[in-house]
Amino acid sequence: MHMHRYEKWWLTLGTGSLILFLIILGISAFHQGHQPPSAKAYVNPEQVDKIAPFNEPGLKKVEGKTWDYELVFVASAFLYTPGEIEIPKGSTLKITATTKDVVHGFEVAGTNINMMLEPGFVSEYTTTLDKAGEFLIVCNEYCGVGHHTMKSMLRVVD
Repeated sequence: MHMHRYEKWWLTLGTGSLILFLIILGISAFHQGHQPPSAKAYVNPEQVDKIAPFNEPGLKKVEGKTWDYELVFVASAFLYTPGEIEIPKGSTLKITATTKDVVHGFEVAGTNINMMLEPGFVSEYTTTLDKAGEFLIVCNEYCGVGHHTMKSMLRVVD
């Protein structure tokens, strides 16, 4: 098979660019400390309702930690538990979440809170809520036919 000289150049340039891009991406991910989820925070997805703290989802005031409140969330088929949360403005919030069934997203619209919930893994996120208002919590990872109904509400009050 005969290839034209320019065709060989383009193939070499394209392949080289792809390899260079992947090397840069890998080095930057390593440098920034990105890692896959660890097995340190594993829960049995079939037993989530029986494992603390997921056996009592909701908002709890915490003393003696770097955060003021801990919010425990459980995602399941087209449902977040709890459905509504109210928290004082200026509070530092630690969100601990998992899912019972499939991969779900956890995004609080209008904030920097965005996590992926995977069965068997515990996701955590800590943030300070400086803006009062109502924030919709949505699933941003397609999880089935009822995906569009999966929502919750976070109210930050003065």
